[in-house]
Amino acid sequence: MTQVRLDVTDGVAVVTLDGPARLNAFSSTTGRELSAAYRTCDADDEVKVVVLTGAGRAFCAGADLSPSADSFGAPGDDFSASPVDPPAFGVRKLVVAAVNGSAIGIGLTLALQCDLRIVAADATLAIPQVRFGMIGDGHSHLTLPRIAGRGVAAEMLLTGRSITGAEAFERGIANRAVPADQVLEQALELAHDVAVNASPASIALSKHILWADLDAPDVERRETAAHRVLMAHPDAQEGAAAWREKRSPRWGFAVSDLPGEPDL
Repeated sequence: MTQVRLDVTDGVAVVTLDGPARLNAFSSTTGRELSAAYRTCDADDEVKVVVLTGAGRAFCAGADLSPSADSFGAPGDDFSASPVDPPAFGVRKLVVAAVNGSAIGIGLTLALQCDLRIVAADATLAIPQVRFGMIGDGHSHLTLPRIAGRGVAAEMLLTGRSITGAEAFERGIANRAVPADQVLEQALELAHDVAVNASPASIALSKHILWADLDAPDVERRETAAHRVLMAHPDAQEGAAAWREKRSPRWGFAVSDLPGEPDL
C-alpha cells in the first residue's frame, strides 16, 4: 500500500505519496500517514513550506481498488469522505501540490486542498466518482468552486470527465502547467523562496482568513486583528529593514508563537 514519506531540508518539507508500483493509490493507511505528516509539519516551526508530491510517474491514481487494500467495505460510524485530518488547507504553512503525473479522484481532491498547484501539462486529472455511482470527496465541493468557480466545478464534479494539466491551468485549477520533469523542481524553487523570504506568522494568519467562509465585514475584522498581532512584533520592523538593506529577513515570529484560537 502507498505509504507517506516526509523529508525536511532548509525549511521545506517534502511529503511524498510513496507507492509507485500502484501509481500511489490511496488507502486508509495512506490517509492516516498523510494526516500524521501534516500534523508534524504544522507543529514544527522549522518547517516553513510543505510540498506534496507523488513517487514515480503519478501523483495519485485514486483510491486503491485492489483486494488487499483497506479502503473499502461498509462504512462505519467513524467514516469520513475527507479522510485526511487536517486537510492541507488546515495546515498553518503554505502547502504546494507538485502534481507530477495523473491525479484521479482523491488524488486530485488532495491537490485541491493545497494552496497552490503546479501540474504536469500532460497529466490526466479527473474527479470521476459520478461514473462509479459515488460523488467527489476530500472537500471537493468546497475547494473546486472556490478555486475555479462553480461552472468549472460543476463540469468536473457532475460529468466526471478527464482533463489534462494544461487544461487545468487554462481553467484556473492549476497555478502552473509545466513539463512533468520540471514539476517538483519548480515547486521546490518556489517553496525555498517562500521559506526564506516570507514571514511564517504572516502566512499562517493570511491563510486562516483566506480559507475561511467570510463576508466583507468579517474579512475586515479579521484582517484588522491580524495586523494588530503582526504590527506588535519586531518582525514588522525586520521585514522593512531587510528590504532596505537588500538582504534576507531574519524572522523571529514563529507559528507556535501565535495566540491559540485567535479571534481572526
